Amino acid sequence: MYNLSMKIISTTIARKKIGQLINEVKHNGQTLALSRRDRIEALLIKYPDYLNRELDEWTNFLANAKSYDF
Repeated sequence: MYNLSMKIISTTIARKKIGQLINEVKHNGQTLALSRRDRIEALLIKYPDYLNRELDEWTNFLANAKSYDF
């Protein structure tokens, strides 16, 4: 199993509660890991509030993502 501080949600539960999970990420800034068969498959993370038009979308995302703060 995983020893992560982020919340891990099964894809089955995520399909049933996707709206609630999106709001949780958007308003609380929490990162959620989506798992299938006890393996993390994807992350649900907040999209940046501010975008620098001189940078591409991915660079903007990485520059603003709180999930990479240490």
